[in-house]
Amino acid sequence: MGILSASSFGVSGESLRATEIRRKSYFRTTLVIASLGLWLLFLIPPLETWSRQYEFVQAIQFCLFAIVIPALLVAGGPWRLLVLASGEPLRFSSDGALVSPGPRKLFDRWALSRVGRRGHQRSVSLLLLFMGQTILWRSAPVVDLLGRHAWLVVVESITLVVGGALLWFELVDSPPLSPSTTRPYRIGISAIAMWTVWVTAYLMAMTHSSWSPVFHHRAGLDLSPYVDQQFTAGAMWFIAAGAFIPLVFSNLNRWLRSEDDPDDELCQLVRRDRTRGFFGTNP
Repeated sequence: MGILSASSFGVSGESLRATEIRRKSYFRTTLVIASLGLWLLFLIPPLETWSRQYEFVQAIQFCLFAIVIPALLVAGGPWRLLVLASGEPLRFSSDGALVSPGPRKLFDRWALSRVGRRGHQRSVSLLLLFMGQTILWRSAPVVDLLGRHAWLVVVESITLVVGGALLWFELVDSPPLSPSTTRPYRIGISAIAMWTVWVTAYLMAMTHSSWSPVFHHRAGLDLSPYVDQQFTAGAMWFIAAGAFIPLVFSNLNRWLRSEDDPDDELCQLVRRDRTRGFFGTNP
């Protein structure tokens, strides 16, 4: 009876793990579908047309391209479905050696190259890229061009989604990829990225006239320039806060709860293995 109970418990545990894996897989698939759906939704009418008529709709479009869609795409991690990753996690022995390296796909090799080379230069560079793109695409001349040329919105979406995804790779796990920075740096990067969007929205809200002359506000028929600008600032503040504040508190909570970061220990083992000579560890 004891053996039967133990085996039953083992089978039950395996089924629970399988159920949990399927649940996570479905959740990640939902995130990817949502990101692609939002991307397409704001590239076709009527939302694409409204983005050239109302400033707040264009601001929502920008935030989705720069923040929300990259975050959902990276968190969903569809790299295995796109045949970019094998789906097998990297495994290391206790001494830091890679277990069964074998042939790997593009994202597997990328993940392996990031292990043991943790640093902050790449994440800071990607943060600067995000800040530069935010300032560029929300500047008055570029906003005016977006309102006049519909094809430019496609260029905006591609550059913002790619740049945003590269930044989010440094902030959240996207198997087989994991952030290369420590949690305090992730907190700082998230906060600065959010503040960049907030400052841009604040400057837009404080202008006395419309941010861009392309938006024509007809008295009595459309939103007034002041109301449109306030909606614009509110939308940018809300979307940026909704994306980055949970990330800040999540990293802060996990950082305060554990003094030792297992990722740091793993990287130290990998570095030690790479510096090991023929007769042992190099001095």
